[in-house]
Amino acid sequence: MEKDNVREERPAHHGGKDAGHDYERDGEMGLGTVDIDRIEKVYRKLDLRIIPPFWTLYFLCSAIRSNVGLAQTMNLAQKHDLASELNITPKQISTGLALFYVCYVIFDLPSNLIMTRLSPRVWMSRIVIAVGIIGSCMAAMKAAWSFYLLRLLLGIVIAGMWPGMAYYLTLFYPPSRTGKRIGQYFTAAQVSAAVVSLVSAGFQKMDGLQGLVGFQWMFLLYGLVGICVGISLLWWLPDRPLPPGEVPVRSGLSKWMPQSRPALTGGDALIHYEDLTRVYRRTRWTLKDLWRVVIDWRVWPLFVMYFGVVGVGIGVQNYATVIIRGTNADLTSIELSLLAAPIWIMDLIAILLVTPFSDRFHHHRALFFSVPVCIQIVGLLMTTYAGSIANPWPRYGGLLLVGFGLGPTVPITMTWTNEIFQSRHGEVGVAAASALVSGLGNLGSILTTYALFAGWPTDAKKGRTQYRKSTLVMVGILCLSILSAAVMTVLLKYVGNGASAKQVSSGSSTSEGEGVIVDGAARRELHERGLGRLWWSRRS
Repeated sequence: MEKDNVREERPAHHGGKDAGHDYERDGEMGLGTVDIDRIEKVYRKLDLRIIPPFWTLYFLCSAIRSNVGLAQTMNLAQKHDLASELNITPKQISTGLALFYVCYVIFDLPSNLIMTRLSPRVWMSRIVIAVGIIGSCMAAMKAAWSFYLLRLLLGIVIAGMWPGMAYYLTLFYPPSRTGKRIGQYFTAAQVSAAVVSLVSAGFQKMDGLQGLVGFQWMFLLYGLVGICVGISLLWWLPDRPLPPGEVPVRSGLSKWMPQSRPALTGGDALIHYEDLTRVYRRTRWTLKDLWRVVIDWRVWPLFVMYFGVVGVGIGVQNYATVIIRGTNADLTSIELSLLAAPIWIMDLIAILLVTPFSDRFHHHRALFFSVPVCIQIVGLLMTTYAGSIANPWPRYGGLLLVGFGLGPTVPITMTWTNEIFQSRHGEVGVAAASALVSGLGNLGSILTTYALFAGWPTDAKKGRTQYRKSTLVMVGILCLSILSAAVMTVLLKYVGNGASAKQVSSGSSTSEGEGVIVDGAARRELHERGLGRLWWSRRS
C-alpha cells in the first residue's frame, strides 16, 4: 500500500482576479480577496474527477451485495430460484443476509481507520476487487454452508466502503458541501436496484445456458465486471491532495502501485490549498484521539437516525419482490422484477431533489432528514392497510412512497456526521464517526433481514395481513430516527459543537473555546448559502 510520505516544498502565494467575478475578503486566513467563482470552478473540476468512479464502484458493489434478494424470485416456475437450487428455507436465506451485516458492523471501523494510514485510492480499489471476487464465487454456491460462508466473506471485504467514501470526500470538500456529492454517488445504489431488477429479467432468459441457472449468471457476470472496475480505480481515482510543491515519496509496496493523476494542478491546486487548508495539515492520530471520538455523545443520536433509515432501506431492497408478491400473488417472477425497479427510481428522484438543498441550508439538516422519514412512514402504512384483495395497487403505491422517502436520508445522516466530527476531532473524527454510525447503524439491517419478513413466522401466513407486523416494526424504528434527529438538534443548540479539547488532524488548528477559523471554506460554513448563486441568480 502507498503510505503518506511526502517531501515538502513551500507553495508560492496565489493572487489574481478575474473581471466580472464575485469576491469576498478572507481576513482570517490572511489571503486577501477570494474569487468565489474560481473556487466554485475548482470544486466542479473535483466533481468530474471523483464522482464518476465513485458512482461506478458503488453501482457494482450495490448490485453484488443486493442481488440475493432478486435471486429469491428468479425462475420460480422452473424451481431454479435461490432456495430451490441450494435447498434452503426462507429462514436460512434471512440468516445469510444477516451474516453479511454482522461483518459489516464489526469491520467497518477497522477498515476506515486503515484507510487513514494508507492510500485511500489503493484501499478503495482493494475493496472493490475483493467484492468482485466474492461476488463471482457466489455463482458456485451449492448448499447453505457455502451461502453462509460467502455472505460472511462479502461482509468482511466490503466493510468500510460506504463510510470510507464519505471520509474520502472530506479530503477534497468542506463537509457542508458533501451532502450533494454523497447523494450523487448514492444514486448509483438506486439505479443499481432498478437496473438489476430489469436486467434480471434477461438473466432469467439465460436459465440453463452452459449448465448455469439465471441467478448464477447474474452473480458471475456482475462479479467479473466488479473486478475490472476495482483494478481501474488504481488509475481512475486521485489520491489524497498534497500542498502545492509537495511530491509523494514512493517506498515499500507503493513502488509497485500505479500512480494516478493529481486531482488538481497549477493554480487550481493552490486555490484549493488556500480554501481548504485543514485537509493538508495532518498529524497521526493516537488511540487516545480515537477514544475521544468513541465516547463523544454526538455519535449516538446519529447512530439511531441511521439505524432506522438504513434498516428500512435494506429491508425493502432485499425483500421488495417478496413484499410485492405478498400484495398480489398472481404476478410472475419477471413482473415482480420489473415492478421493483420504480421504487428505486422514486428514491433517485428524491436524492437529486433534496440533497443539494440540504447543503445550501446545512444548518437545518434535521428538517431535511425528518420530512422524508415521515413520507416513508406514510408509505409503509399504505403498504400495510391500503387497497383490497380486488385492488392491491394502492399497497404498491405505498412502496413507491417509501422509495421516495428513503432517498435523501442516508446521505444527509453521513453528511451531518462529517460536519460535526471534522470540526471537533479532525480527520480521525470523520473516519471513526462515519464508520461507527454506518457500522452500528447496520444493526437495523440485521433486524430487517433476519427478524422481519421471511424471518418472522407469524408474517409468513398468506393473505392481506401478511408482513403486517414487519412493516409496523419498520414504522416504529423510523419514529425513533425522527426522535433522535430532534434530540440531536436540541442538544447541539444548548450544548454546542465546539472543538474537542485536542484536535488531531487537518482541522486541528483550534482548541475548545478559541473559535479560530482555520480556512476560507470554514469561514463560509458559518453561514448558509441559501438560494444564492443558483442558475437563475447567476443569470441576472
